[in-house]
Amino acid sequence: MLDRISLILIIIGALNWGSIGLFKFDIVAWICGGQGSIVSRIIYTVIALAGVWCISLLFRENDVLETTMDETK
Repeated sequence: MLDRISLILIIIGALNWGSIGLFKFDIVAWICGGQGSIVSRIIYTVIALAGVWCISLLFRENDVLETTMDETK
């Protein structure tokens, strides 16, 4: 469940960065009242922590897929 939440937050962060790169428009800052507001900073920090968590996905073995494949044989 934590993996899924982290991936959703990373997607939101990626879309925000895409809007900054393409349109020079920061969606999070616009919604929360600027980049310096405490709410924006909390959102940026939570998304950054989700990114750090998702690094672990690169190094995990996919046990669920292996278990499912073994059961179908």
